[in-house]
Amino acid sequence: MKILITGSNGYLGASFINQYKDKFEVETFSLINQELENINFDDIKVVLHYAALVHQKQEHSYEKYHKINVDYPVKLAKFAKQNGVKQFVFISTISVYGEDEKKLDENTCCNPVTFYGKSKLEAEKQLLKLNDKNFKVSIIRLPMVYGKNAPGNIDSLINLIKKFSIIPFGGITNKRTFISIQNVCYIINEIIIQQKSGIFLASDNEPLSTSKLCELIAKNLEKKVYLVKIPFFESLLKIVKPSFHKRLYGSLEIDNSITKEKLNLKNPYSVEEGIKLMIKGKD
Repeated sequence: MKILITGSNGYLGASFINQYKDKFEVETFSLINQELENINFDDIKVVLHYAALVHQKQEHSYEKYHKINVDYPVKLAKFAKQNGVKQFVFISTISVYGEDEKKLDENTCCNPVTFYGKSKLEAEKQLLKLNDKNFKVSIIRLPMVYGKNAPGNIDSLINLIKKFSIIPFGGITNKRTFISIQNVCYIINEIIIQQKSGIFLASDNEPLSTSKLCELIAKNLEKKVYLVKIPFFESLLKIVKPSFHKRLYGSLEIDNSITKEKLNLKNPYSVEEGIKLMIKGKD
């Protein structure tokens, strides 16, 4: 099967190509260096759209988020449909649900608060209008993705554990759901080969507490660490770095049983196996 992938230089796109390059004939497209009008859709069956403007330390205007996260994919999907492509797979985010949810599933109401989340939800709505029996639109909402060389907070945590033997994250009992890059690529592959349309929610099978995550990372680094609970540390962090506090102490559990049932899906890797692959070095 011949597929067109945007965002192939990003972490998700590059990982999918690396894992499934022997299964699919892959064409790539760059929103930065190429024009949508010049795409050759000959024999392309599926468009897999990874490219996006994600959260930035320096926040951009909503107009910029809208241009990259809404206008580009919708225009691309319309071109694809006009040229006989059968499926458009759009990588979205749990940011469409907002930031106050503690537990969510496919039916949780969306209430995005960031420009990123708002733009992704708007794109979802416009793309789903193009869905019909000849052109299937598939939306995949992802939580934080981890894996070897993945950008984000888990990489920062790994570096912290590498440098220090005493970590002030003991006794944290929150529950947070992530997904390994291997499980992400697997669910995308299943949605393509099953040609399923609609909204899908991806996640590992079990949530982790911050303390448990630290323990698993340390175990696979083969390093002895001591997780301690420091009085007033949590309260101080909540005042000084509220967003960082929320990620370390807050809970966000994902139940994607509807997605699993729809796809007859079983994640190939457990949380423990995913963390091991991240530390030991498999893409």
